[in-house]
Amino acid sequence: MTDQSPRDIIVHVFGRTDVGRTREHNEDCFVVADLTTMNATLQPEVREHRPGNRGTLFMVADGMGGAAAGEVASQMATEVVLEELDTWWRRSESTDADTFAGALRKAVEAANTRIHRYAVEHPENRGMGTTTTIAGILGATLYLCQVGDSRGYLVRQGVATQITKDQSLVQRLIDAGELTAEEAEVSERRNIILQALGPEAQVKVDLTTQPLRRGDTLVLCSDGMSGQMRTADIARIVTEKSPDLMETCKALIDLANENGGPDNITVIAARFEGEGLQPPSGSDEVGHQPYVSPAEQRATMPVDAATIDQSLMEASLITTAETEIPAEAIAAAAKGGAVNGGAANGGLTNGGATNGGATNGGATNGGAANDVAANGAAAGGVRSTTPIAPPVELPSRRLSVAQLRVIFGGLTVLVGVWLAWVYLLRD
Repeated sequence: MTDQSPRDIIVHVFGRTDVGRTREHNEDCFVVADLTTMNATLQPEVREHRPGNRGTLFMVADGMGGAAAGEVASQMATEVVLEELDTWWRRSESTDADTFAGALRKAVEAANTRIHRYAVEHPENRGMGTTTTIAGILGATLYLCQVGDSRGYLVRQGVATQITKDQSLVQRLIDAGELTAEEAEVSERRNIILQALGPEAQVKVDLTTQPLRRGDTLVLCSDGMSGQMRTADIARIVTEKSPDLMETCKALIDLANENGGPDNITVIAARFEGEGLQPPSGSDEVGHQPYVSPAEQRATMPVDAATIDQSLMEASLITTAETEIPAEAIAAAAKGGAVNGGAANGGLTNGGATNGGATNGGATNGGAANDVAANGAAAGGVRSTTPIAPPVELPSRRLSVAQLRVIFGGLTVLVGVWLAWVYLLRD
């Protein structure tokens, strides 16, 4: 379920598109839809409404491809997205955020598939496509899908912040530190995009999320608007024209046209009010925030290594009280390890340290562990162990540092005996 009741949130929204000063026809398209009723108009019942349990959709698409191909692509994108959301979201039994986010992504991918197939079937439209920026509100959260370089901004307390990331060449250069944002605004390569719906069979949707606060204004637009003004201009106009969203959209389009209007211009402005939204605070984060599903959060949940170590210690370790091991104990180890388990049983000659030394005749059967206990006890040098927790069956026995010293001492004597034996054979 969502974190706030949708009935306690009020959405005010308006949208507008303009051909601009240069283009002969408009290849942009936009849609605003109440997903509970599937009312996709800008009639008064949508321009101000309380979202139902299925939320509200805002979408801008900027077509490309020449002739009428771009117009077909953007129109097709909006239609397919609405159809898919009706199927995968409105008719679904689930109303949780993860299902909503997944339905948005599926809808965008379906639009890409449909446009690409249309272009293949109509060679005269090969290469047609459209960018898109989609925002869906569910509860007190926005979920955004981005393909291309249309944009989403959030204006909060007079400050506008871009909450989508362009899939463009200059954005890639900015991310790589090879270009500044100011240089990107005047770059000759600023119109080169890396993705769009339609040109390729597969598309990678950038799915992000943004918590909403009371009084926030969402602005979605095509690059015909964002490319003709700065972020500060958007903040200024939204603030000056508030609460009139119709005038807000008109003023933004007018500014883009005043600055040249070289492309089609489309904008949606939506303001969010109501007691279902928390008031803004200084600790709020606004920006590009990739969506992480609950399953991914569980899979990547950080675990403190110290906690794991402590748990293992409590389950399987036994603390020991150690005493100094005198020379007599070491001699006992040498006698049991080197003589009984070394040369006599095979030692290095028949199987090396593994078969005849430390394993079969050393620590396990006749070496350090057994002979220290038998021969070293009289000298008073055996390790005394006091378990403070019930021992746990382990795949292998743990040895203390002192026991390891005894083992390696025994092996040292074993090697000495072997060298002496080899020396005598040579003589």
